[in-house]
Amino acid sequence: MRHEELKAGTQEVHADLLEQEGTGGKAGRTQEQEEAGREAGRSREQVGAGREAGRAEEQELRGTAAARTLLPGATIGVLGGGQLGRMMALAGSAMGYRFVALDPAADSPCGQVTPQITAAYNDREAARELARRADVITYEFENVDAGVAALLSEESYVPQGSRLLYTTQHRLREKAAIEAAGVPVAPYRKVGSLADLTAAAADLGLPCVLKTATGGYDGKGQAVIRGPEELEAAFRQVSPGAAVPELVLEKFVKFKCEISVIAARSASGEVKSFPPAENIHVNNILHLSIVPARVPEELQRRACQLAEQLVAGLDAVGLLAVEMFVTEDGELYVNELAPRPHNSGHYTMDACVTSQFEQHVRAICNLPLGDTSLLTPVVMVNVLGQHLEGAIQRIGRTDEEAERLGVAAKLHIYGKTESKTGRKMGHINLLCKDTGDALSWVEQTNLWRN
Repeated sequence: MRHEELKAGTQEVHADLLEQEGTGGKAGRTQEQEEAGREAGRSREQVGAGREAGRAEEQELRGTAAARTLLPGATIGVLGGGQLGRMMALAGSAMGYRFVALDPAADSPCGQVTPQITAAYNDREAARELARRADVITYEFENVDAGVAALLSEESYVPQGSRLLYTTQHRLREKAAIEAAGVPVAPYRKVGSLADLTAAAADLGLPCVLKTATGGYDGKGQAVIRGPEELEAAFRQVSPGAAVPELVLEKFVKFKCEISVIAARSASGEVKSFPPAENIHVNNILHLSIVPARVPEELQRRACQLAEQLVAGLDAVGLLAVEMFVTEDGELYVNELAPRPHNSGHYTMDACVTSQFEQHVRAICNLPLGDTSLLTPVVMVNVLGQHLEGAIQRIGRTDEEAERLGVAAKLHIYGKTESKTGRKMGHINLLCKDTGDALSWVEQTNLWRN
Protein backbone atom coordinates (compact mmCIF):
# COMPACT_ATOMS: atom_id res chain seq x y z
CA MET A 1 0.00 0.00 0.00
CA ARG A 2 1.41 3.36 -1.03
CA HIS A 3 1.67 6.46 1.15
CA GLU A 4 -1.16 8.24 -0.73
CA GLU A 5 -3.54 5.31 -0.15
CA LEU A 6 -2.67 5.13 3.54
CA LYS A 7 -3.17 8.87 3.95
CA ALA A 8 -6.54 8.75 2.17
CA GLY A 9 -7.64 5.79 4.32
CA THR A 10 -6.68 7.59 7.51
CA GLN A 11 -8.57 10.73 6.49
CA GLU A 12 -11.67 8.69 5.57
CA VAL A 13 -11.79 6.92 8.94
CA HIS A 14 -11.20 10.20 10.78
CA ALA A 15 -14.10 11.83 8.91
CA ASP A 16 -16.39 8.85 9.70
CA LEU A 17 -15.62 9.13 13.41
CA LEU A 18 -16.38 12.85 13.48
CA GLU A 19 -19.70 12.29 11.71
CA GLN A 20 -20.67 9.44 14.06
CA GLU A 21 -19.74 11.16 17.33
CA GLY A 22 -20.93 14.68 16.47
CA THR A 23 -20.71 17.06 19.43
CA GLY A 24 -22.22 14.68 21.97
CA GLY A 25 -19.36 12.17 22.12
CA LYS A 26 -20.09 8.53 22.94
CA ALA A 27 -23.09 9.19 25.28
CA GLY A 28 -26.57 8.84 23.77
CA ARG A 29 -25.40 6.97 20.62
CA THR A 30 -27.90 4.68 18.86
CA GLN A 31 -27.29 0.99 18.17
CA GLU A 32 -26.61 1.88 14.53
CA GLN A 33 -24.05 4.45 15.64
CA GLU A 34 -22.43 1.92 17.98
CA GLU A 35 -22.14 -0.57 15.10
CA ALA A 36 -20.75 2.16 12.89
CA GLY A 37 -18.22 2.92 15.61
CA ARG A 38 -17.16 -0.73 15.75
CA GLU A 39 -16.78 -0.71 11.97
CA ALA A 40 -14.67 2.41 12.23
CA GLY A 41 -12.51 0.67 14.83
CA ARG A 42 -12.03 -2.26 12.48
CA SER A 43 -11.17 0.20 9.72
CA ARG A 44 -8.59 1.83 11.97
CA GLU A 45 -7.04 -1.58 12.59
CA GLN A 46 -6.95 -2.22 8.84
CA VAL A 47 -5.42 1.18 8.19
CA GLY A 48 -2.91 0.58 10.99
CA ALA A 49 -1.98 -2.77 9.44
CA GLY A 50 -1.77 -1.08 6.07
CA ARG A 51 0.45 1.62 7.51
CA GLU A 52 2.78 -1.04 8.96
CA ALA A 53 2.80 -2.85 5.59
CA GLY A 54 3.55 0.45 3.89
CA ARG A 55 6.46 1.10 6.26
CA ALA A 56 7.78 -2.42 5.67
CA GLU A 57 7.52 -1.94 1.90
CA GLU A 58 9.29 1.41 2.17
CA GLN A 59 12.05 -0.18 4.29
CA GLU A 60 12.46 -2.91 1.67
CA LEU A 61 12.74 -0.35 -1.14
CA ARG A 62 15.39 1.55 0.85
CA GLY A 63 17.34 -1.64 1.53
CA THR A 64 17.08 -1.19 5.31
CA ALA A 65 15.43 -3.26 8.02
CA ALA A 66 12.65 -2.23 10.40
CA ALA A 67 14.06 -0.78 13.62
CA ARG A 68 14.75 -3.07 16.58
CA THR A 69 16.13 -2.08 19.96
CA LEU A 70 18.99 -4.31 21.12
CA LEU A 71 20.10 -3.88 24.71
CA PRO A 72 23.53 -4.68 26.21
CA GLY A 73 24.08 -8.43 26.25
CA ALA A 74 23.25 -8.74 22.55
CA THR A 75 25.95 -9.82 20.08
CA ILE A 76 27.10 -7.46 17.33
CA GLY A 77 28.61 -9.05 14.21
CA VAL A 78 31.24 -6.96 12.43
CA LEU A 79 31.97 -7.53 8.76
CA GLY A 80 35.66 -6.61 8.65
CA GLY A 81 38.39 -7.01 11.23
CA GLY A 82 40.39 -3.79 10.84
CA GLN A 83 41.09 -1.02 13.31
CA LEU A 84 37.62 0.51 13.00
CA GLY A 85 36.05 -2.79 14.03
CA ARG A 86 38.56 -3.08 16.87
CA MET A 87 37.73 0.35 18.29
CA MET A 88 34.02 -0.29 17.82
CA ALA A 89 34.30 -3.57 19.74
CA LEU A 90 36.27 -1.93 22.55
CA ALA A 91 33.66 0.82 22.92
CA GLY A 92 30.71 -1.56 22.66
CA SER A 93 32.20 -4.13 25.04
CA ALA A 94 32.44 -1.42 27.71
CA MET A 95 28.68 -0.95 27.24
CA GLY A 96 28.03 -4.67 27.74
CA TYR A 97 27.70 -5.88 24.16
CA ARG A 98 29.39 -8.98 22.79
CA PHE A 99 31.10 -9.00 19.38
CA VAL A 100 32.12 -11.41 16.65
CA ALA A 101 34.08 -10.38 13.55
CA LEU A 102 34.53 -11.83 10.06
CA ASP A 103 37.91 -11.21 8.45
CA PRO A 104 40.33 -13.19 6.24
CA ALA A 105 43.38 -12.31 8.41
CA ALA A 106 43.89 -14.76 11.26
CA ASP A 107 45.27 -12.11 13.62
CA SER A 108 43.21 -9.10 12.61
CA PRO A 109 43.10 -6.00 14.82
CA CYS A 110 39.46 -6.66 15.70
CA GLY A 111 40.08 -10.39 16.15
CA GLN A 112 42.65 -9.60 18.86
CA VAL A 113 39.93 -8.21 21.14
CA THR A 114 36.87 -10.26 20.13
CA PRO A 115 36.00 -13.73 18.70
CA GLN A 116 36.56 -13.98 14.95
CA ILE A 117 35.45 -16.08 11.99
CA THR A 118 38.48 -16.32 9.71
CA ALA A 119 37.30 -16.46 6.10
CA ALA A 120 37.18 -14.41 2.90
CA TYR A 121 34.64 -11.60 2.76
CA ASN A 122 32.84 -13.28 -0.15
CA ASP A 123 32.58 -16.65 1.64
CA ARG A 124 28.81 -17.25 1.80
CA GLU A 125 28.99 -19.97 4.45
CA ALA A 126 31.14 -17.79 6.68
CA ALA A 127 28.62 -14.99 6.25
CA ARG A 128 25.83 -17.36 7.30
CA GLU A 129 27.87 -18.34 10.36
CA LEU A 130 28.23 -14.64 11.24
CA ALA A 131 24.46 -14.26 10.86
CA ARG A 132 23.83 -17.25 13.16
CA ARG A 133 26.11 -15.92 15.90
CA ALA A 134 25.04 -12.26 15.87
CA ASP A 135 21.85 -10.44 16.82
CA VAL A 136 22.76 -7.46 14.61
CA ILE A 137 25.39 -7.02 11.90
CA THR A 138 27.36 -3.93 10.93
CA TYR A 139 30.35 -3.28 8.69
CA GLU A 140 33.58 -1.40 9.29
CA PHE A 141 34.45 -0.69 5.66
CA GLU A 142 32.24 0.08 2.67
CA ASN A 143 33.72 -2.18 -0.02
CA VAL A 144 31.61 -5.12 1.12
CA ASP A 145 30.78 -7.80 -1.45
CA ALA A 146 27.27 -6.93 -2.71
CA GLY A 147 26.16 -10.58 -2.71
CA VAL A 148 27.27 -11.07 0.89
CA ALA A 149 25.55 -7.84 1.97
CA ALA A 150 22.30 -9.02 0.36
CA LEU A 151 22.62 -12.47 1.93
CA LEU A 152 23.19 -11.02 5.39
CA SER A 153 20.21 -8.69 4.98
CA GLU A 154 18.04 -11.73 4.22
CA GLU A 155 19.33 -13.96 7.03
CA SER A 156 20.06 -11.47 9.81
CA TYR A 157 19.28 -7.98 11.09
CA VAL A 158 21.39 -5.43 9.21
CA PRO A 159 19.95 -2.02 10.10
CA GLN A 160 22.35 -0.22 7.74
CA GLY A 161 20.93 -2.29 4.88
CA SER A 162 22.55 -2.57 1.48
CA ARG A 163 21.20 0.47 -0.39
CA LEU A 164 23.60 3.02 1.09
CA LEU A 165 26.52 0.65 0.49
CA TYR A 166 25.41 0.34 -3.13
CA THR A 167 25.31 4.14 -3.40
CA THR A 168 28.64 4.98 -1.74
CA GLN A 169 30.57 2.20 -3.51
CA HIS A 170 30.23 4.12 -6.77
CA ARG A 171 31.21 7.80 -7.03
CA LEU A 172 28.68 8.65 -9.74
CA ARG A 173 25.80 7.14 -7.75
CA GLU A 174 27.11 8.86 -4.63
CA LYS A 175 27.25 12.29 -6.24
CA ALA A 176 23.77 11.89 -7.68
CA ALA A 177 22.43 10.92 -4.23
CA ILE A 178 24.12 13.93 -2.60
CA GLU A 179 22.59 16.25 -5.19
CA ALA A 180 19.18 14.59 -4.74
CA ALA A 181 19.41 15.41 -1.01
CA GLY A 182 19.84 19.08 -1.93
CA VAL A 183 23.52 19.29 -0.96
CA PRO A 184 26.12 20.83 -3.32
CA VAL A 185 29.00 18.88 -4.88
CA ALA A 186 31.83 20.10 -7.10
CA PRO A 187 30.96 20.05 -10.84
CA TYR A 188 31.73 16.66 -12.40
CA ARG A 189 31.33 14.56 -15.54
CA LYS A 190 31.14 10.84 -16.26
CA VAL A 191 34.08 9.57 -18.31
CA GLY A 192 34.25 6.28 -20.23
CA SER A 193 36.96 6.95 -22.79
CA LEU A 194 39.86 9.25 -23.61
CA ALA A 195 37.54 11.16 -25.95
CA ASP A 196 35.06 11.61 -23.07
CA LEU A 197 37.88 12.85 -20.85
CA THR A 198 39.02 15.38 -23.45
CA ALA A 199 35.50 16.71 -23.91
CA ALA A 200 34.80 16.80 -20.15
CA ALA A 201 38.04 18.64 -19.42
CA ALA A 202 37.17 21.25 -22.05
CA ASP A 203 33.71 21.60 -20.51
CA LEU A 204 34.77 21.85 -16.85
CA GLY A 205 38.09 23.58 -17.39
CA LEU A 206 41.47 22.64 -15.91
CA PRO A 207 42.78 21.76 -13.40
CA CYS A 208 40.59 18.71 -12.73
CA VAL A 209 40.84 15.47 -10.79
CA LEU A 210 40.24 12.15 -12.55
CA LYS A 211 39.03 9.32 -10.28
CA THR A 212 37.86 5.75 -10.63
CA ALA A 213 34.12 5.40 -10.06
CA THR A 214 34.73 2.44 -7.74
CA GLY A 215 37.46 1.64 -5.24
CA GLY A 216 40.37 3.91 -4.43
CA TYR A 217 41.28 5.47 -1.09
CA ASP A 218 44.04 7.62 0.41
CA GLY A 219 44.74 9.10 -3.02
CA LYS A 220 44.81 5.78 -4.88
CA GLY A 221 42.87 5.51 -8.14
CA GLN A 222 43.05 9.21 -9.01
CA ALA A 223 45.19 11.76 -10.80
CA VAL A 224 45.30 15.56 -10.91
CA ILE A 225 45.29 17.01 -14.45
CA ARG A 226 46.73 20.51 -14.75
CA GLY A 227 47.21 20.82 -18.51
CA PRO A 228 45.85 19.28 -21.75
CA GLU A 229 49.13 17.43 -22.30
CA GLU A 230 48.46 15.38 -19.12
CA LEU A 231 45.08 14.02 -20.20
CA GLU A 232 46.22 10.81 -21.88
CA ALA A 233 48.76 9.89 -19.20
CA ALA A 234 46.18 10.45 -16.46
CA PHE A 235 43.65 8.32 -18.30
CA ARG A 236 46.15 5.45 -18.66
CA GLN A 237 47.20 5.79 -15.01
CA VAL A 238 43.72 5.71 -13.51
CA SER A 239 42.25 3.04 -15.80
CA PRO A 240 45.15 0.72 -16.73
CA GLY A 241 43.95 -1.96 -19.12
CA ALA A 242 40.24 -1.37 -18.51
CA ALA A 243 38.21 -2.21 -21.61
CA VAL A 244 35.29 0.05 -20.65
CA PRO A 245 36.45 2.20 -17.73
CA GLU A 246 34.05 4.00 -15.41
CA LEU A 247 35.67 7.22 -14.33
CA VAL A 248 34.64 10.55 -12.84
CA LEU A 249 36.22 13.89 -13.74
CA GLU A 250 35.79 16.50 -11.01
CA LYS A 251 36.50 20.19 -11.36
CA PHE A 252 39.34 21.12 -9.04
CA VAL A 253 37.85 23.23 -6.26
CA LYS A 254 40.11 26.02 -5.04
CA PHE A 255 39.53 25.43 -1.38
CA LYS A 256 40.72 27.22 1.73
CA CYS A 257 40.64 24.03 3.78
CA GLU A 258 39.02 20.62 4.06
CA ILE A 259 36.63 19.72 6.86
CA SER A 260 34.56 16.70 7.76
CA VAL A 261 31.51 16.06 9.90
CA ILE A 262 30.56 12.70 11.41
CA ALA A 263 26.77 12.46 11.60
CA ALA A 264 24.81 9.66 13.22
CA ARG A 265 21.26 8.45 12.68
CA SER A 266 19.61 5.79 14.82
CA ALA A 267 17.41 3.05 13.43
CA SER A 268 14.35 4.99 14.66
CA GLY A 269 15.50 8.24 12.99
CA GLU A 270 17.21 10.31 15.70
CA VAL A 271 20.04 12.41 14.20
CA LYS A 272 23.09 14.05 15.80
CA SER A 273 26.42 15.30 14.48
CA PHE A 274 29.88 15.80 15.96
CA PRO A 275 31.82 19.09 15.77
CA PRO A 276 33.52 19.56 12.37
CA ALA A 277 37.18 18.59 12.07
CA GLU A 278 39.63 20.53 9.92
CA ASN A 279 41.72 17.98 8.02
CA ILE A 280 45.23 18.26 6.66
CA HIS A 281 46.55 15.60 4.26
CA VAL A 282 50.13 14.69 3.39
CA ASN A 283 50.72 12.54 0.29
CA ASN A 284 46.93 12.06 0.04
CA ILE A 285 46.79 10.45 3.52
CA LEU A 286 45.13 12.18 6.46
CA HIS A 287 47.83 13.64 8.69
CA LEU A 288 46.01 15.94 11.14
CA SER A 289 42.45 16.60 12.28
CA ILE A 290 42.05 19.89 14.17
CA VAL A 291 38.99 20.47 16.37
CA PRO A 292 37.49 23.01 16.64
CA ALA A 293 38.02 23.56 12.93
CA ARG A 294 39.61 26.94 12.20
CA VAL A 295 36.60 28.28 10.31
CA PRO A 296 33.80 30.65 11.43
CA GLU A 297 31.18 29.22 13.78
CA GLU A 298 28.40 29.95 11.29
CA LEU A 299 30.19 27.82 8.69
CA GLN A 300 30.64 25.04 11.27
CA ARG A 301 26.90 25.10 11.96
CA ARG A 302 26.15 24.98 8.22
CA ALA A 303 28.49 22.01 7.77
CA CYS A 304 26.70 20.12 10.56
CA GLN A 305 23.34 21.02 9.01
CA LEU A 306 24.43 19.62 5.61
CA ALA A 307 25.76 16.42 7.19
CA GLU A 308 22.54 15.91 9.15
CA GLN A 309 20.52 16.66 6.00
CA LEU A 310 22.46 13.94 4.18
CA VAL A 311 22.30 11.28 6.88
CA ALA A 312 18.54 11.80 7.15
CA GLY A 313 17.91 12.14 3.40
CA LEU A 314 19.83 8.94 2.66
CA ASP A 315 18.01 7.05 5.44
CA ALA A 316 21.40 6.05 6.81
CA VAL A 317 21.64 4.07 10.03
CA GLY A 318 24.86 4.33 12.02
CA LEU A 319 27.55 6.83 11.12
CA LEU A 320 28.01 8.83 7.93
CA ALA A 321 31.30 10.70 7.47
CA VAL A 322 30.83 13.71 5.21
CA GLU A 323 34.02 15.24 3.76
CA MET A 324 33.72 18.82 2.47
CA PHE A 325 35.75 21.55 0.78
CA VAL A 326 35.59 25.09 2.18
CA THR A 327 36.20 27.74 -0.49
CA GLU A 328 37.71 31.18 0.06
CA ASP A 329 34.26 32.79 -0.16
CA GLY A 330 32.81 30.43 2.46
CA GLU A 331 31.00 27.97 0.19
CA LEU A 332 30.82 24.26 1.10
CA TYR A 333 31.04 21.40 -1.39
CA VAL A 334 30.71 17.77 -0.34
CA ASN A 335 33.60 15.70 -1.63
CA GLU A 336 33.01 12.16 -0.38
CA LEU A 337 30.86 10.07 1.95
CA ALA A 338 31.78 7.08 4.11
CA PRO A 339 28.96 5.10 5.81
CA ARG A 340 31.05 4.02 8.82
CA PRO A 341 33.37 5.35 11.53
CA HIS A 342 36.04 7.54 9.97
CA ASN A 343 39.69 8.43 10.55
CA SER A 344 38.78 12.11 10.97
CA GLY A 345 36.42 11.16 13.82
CA HIS A 346 39.05 9.48 15.98
CA TYR A 347 39.44 12.68 17.99
CA THR A 348 36.04 11.91 19.59
CA MET A 349 37.55 8.99 21.52
CA ASP A 350 39.20 11.29 24.07
CA ALA A 351 37.74 14.74 23.40
CA CYS A 352 33.95 14.24 23.26
CA VAL A 353 31.33 13.11 25.75
CA THR A 354 30.53 10.23 23.38
CA SER A 355 33.01 8.68 20.93
CA GLN A 356 32.07 8.01 17.31
CA PHE A 357 32.40 4.27 18.03
CA GLU A 358 30.00 4.30 20.96
CA GLN A 359 27.64 6.44 18.87
CA HIS A 360 27.72 3.90 16.04
CA VAL A 361 26.83 1.10 18.46
CA ARG A 362 24.02 3.22 19.90
CA ALA A 363 22.67 3.98 16.43
CA ILE A 364 22.59 0.42 15.08
CA CYS A 365 21.15 -0.92 18.35
CA ASN A 366 18.51 1.86 18.38
CA LEU A 367 19.54 3.33 21.71
CA PRO A 368 19.18 7.08 22.33
CA LEU A 369 22.15 8.80 20.70
CA GLY A 370 24.85 10.13 23.01
CA ASP A 371 25.90 13.70 23.71
CA THR A 372 28.35 14.87 21.01
CA SER A 373 29.68 17.91 22.90
CA LEU A 374 33.39 18.69 22.67
CA LEU A 375 35.06 18.52 26.10
CA THR A 376 38.40 20.01 25.08
CA PRO A 377 40.20 21.29 21.98
CA VAL A 378 42.09 18.45 20.30
CA VAL A 379 44.41 17.61 17.43
CA MET A 380 44.46 14.06 16.09
CA VAL A 381 47.68 13.04 14.33
CA ASN A 382 47.99 9.76 12.44
CA VAL A 383 50.80 7.34 13.25
CA LEU A 384 51.97 5.68 10.01
CA GLY A 385 54.36 2.76 9.71
CA GLN A 386 57.43 5.01 9.61
CA HIS A 387 56.28 6.75 12.82
CA LEU A 388 55.27 3.71 14.88
CA GLU A 389 58.49 2.83 16.70
CA GLY A 390 59.16 6.46 17.64
CA ALA A 391 55.60 6.91 18.93
CA ILE A 392 55.87 3.80 21.10
CA GLN A 393 59.25 4.85 22.47
CA ARG A 394 57.96 8.33 23.38
CA ILE A 395 55.15 6.89 25.47
CA GLY A 396 57.72 5.17 27.69
CA ARG A 397 59.41 8.35 28.90
CA THR A 398 58.50 11.73 30.30
CA ASP A 399 57.28 13.99 27.49
CA GLU A 400 58.94 17.32 28.26
CA GLU A 401 57.46 19.03 25.17
CA ALA A 402 53.96 18.02 26.17
CA GLU A 403 54.44 19.23 29.75
CA ARG A 404 55.82 22.56 28.59
CA LEU A 405 53.00 23.12 26.09
CA GLY A 406 50.23 21.84 28.36
CA VAL A 407 49.34 19.01 25.99
CA ALA A 408 48.12 15.51 26.95
CA ALA A 409 49.05 12.89 24.34
CA LYS A 410 46.73 9.86 24.14
CA LEU A 411 48.22 7.05 22.01
CA HIS A 412 46.03 4.48 20.24
CA ILE A 413 47.72 1.53 18.49
CA TYR A 414 45.72 -0.64 16.09
CA GLY A 415 47.42 -4.03 16.47
CA LYS A 416 48.28 -4.55 12.80
CA THR A 417 50.80 -7.34 12.37
CA GLU A 418 52.86 -5.70 9.63
CA SER A 419 54.13 -2.13 9.76
CA LYS A 420 54.65 -0.46 6.37
CA THR A 421 55.58 3.04 5.29
CA GLY A 422 52.38 4.97 4.66
CA ARG A 423 50.17 2.43 6.44
CA LYS A 424 47.97 3.68 9.29
CA MET A 425 49.21 1.93 12.43
CA GLY A 426 47.63 4.16 15.09
CA HIS A 427 46.91 7.73 16.07
CA ILE A 428 47.55 10.18 18.88
CA ASN A 429 44.89 12.49 20.28
CA LEU A 430 46.50 15.65 21.65
CA LEU A 431 44.24 17.22 24.27
CA CYS A 432 45.01 20.89 24.84
CA LYS A 433 43.72 24.31 25.82
CA ASP A 434 44.55 25.68 22.38
CA THR A 435 45.04 23.67 19.19
CA GLY A 436 48.07 25.83 18.39
CA ASP A 437 49.88 24.21 21.33
CA ALA A 438 49.09 20.72 20.02
CA LEU A 439 50.29 21.68 16.53
CA SER A 440 53.51 22.97 18.10
CA TRP A 441 53.96 19.59 19.81
CA VAL A 442 53.63 17.82 16.45
CA GLU A 443 56.10 20.23 14.87
CA GLN A 444 58.66 19.99 17.68
CA THR A 445 58.86 16.21 17.66
CA ASN A 446 60.85 14.53 14.88
CA LEU A 447 58.33 11.74 14.27
CA TRP A 448 56.51 13.35 11.35
CA ARG A 449 59.47 14.66 9.41
CA ASN A 450 59.58 11.54 7.24
